[in-house]
Amino acid sequence: MLCYHAVSRLWPADLAIGPAQLERQLSMLLEHGYRGATFHQAVHSPPASKVMAVTFDDAYRSVIELGLPVLSRLGLPATVFVPTAFAGVAEPMSWPGIDGWLAGPHEAELMAMSWSELSTLAAAGWEIGSHTQTHPRLVDLDDADLAEELVASRRECESRLGLPCRSLAYPYGAEDDRVVRAAAEAGYSAAGTLPDSRHPASPLRWPRIGVYRADDGLRFRVKTSPLMRRIRANGRLRVPPTAWRIARHLRGSAGRTLINWRQVAK
Repeated sequence: MLCYHAVSRLWPADLAIGPAQLERQLSMLLEHGYRGATFHQAVHSPPASKVMAVTFDDAYRSVIELGLPVLSRLGLPATVFVPTAFAGVAEPMSWPGIDGWLAGPHEAELMAMSWSELSTLAAAGWEIGSHTQTHPRLVDLDDADLAEELVASRRECESRLGLPCRSLAYPYGAEDDRVVRAAAEAGYSAAGTLPDSRHPASPLRWPRIGVYRADDGLRFRVKTSPLMRRIRANGRLRVPPTAWRIARHLRGSAGRTLINWRQVAK
């Protein structure tokens, strides 16, 4: 379960990776026998024994401009989680974490896709899921606002696209038992977190691998290794925000590597 955001050759943000980097990463997994699926498929009915689900949070326009050609060449579907209040709006998206890029040379990177562009992705076999309406930290909302963010965004997706919206990505990966119950009550049957969840994997708490600009080569291999997947799936083991720290701890005191790095992604 891979969690990407923007695809850009120029934007120096951590959450933006280049199309060539994206293609290298996905090609590596294909070479190791992984097959593509949408997020909901991967959670509930994986089509193969080794499955990768490529997901993009926030619905940046760069995903259709630069990400779609890469995935089409590789024969892969993907899932986009859209904050519905921003789709098709002629202003850049803004929330804590990306608002520092406003009014600067890269502000255009913050534009969301239109509903027509999201429909194009759906027609190409991509899944369109909800990322709420306005991208808040759901754990900070009262019950009424929480329900509104979850229910209204799902209904908007279904109304605009004419397709069921069954999947959700929690903004910032922030969730707790109350949020998960609200997601189920709102009609979602699959929801993605980020890898620092304290809970075992379940359909409404499915851990994804956050992939960022610095995650190329060995770093990406470590993040997608079977060991790291087991750690993420076990809620008793908390994964630090930077998975690379774990890789360093797996080295012997004399510099002897305890992992066969060439085999780590198999």
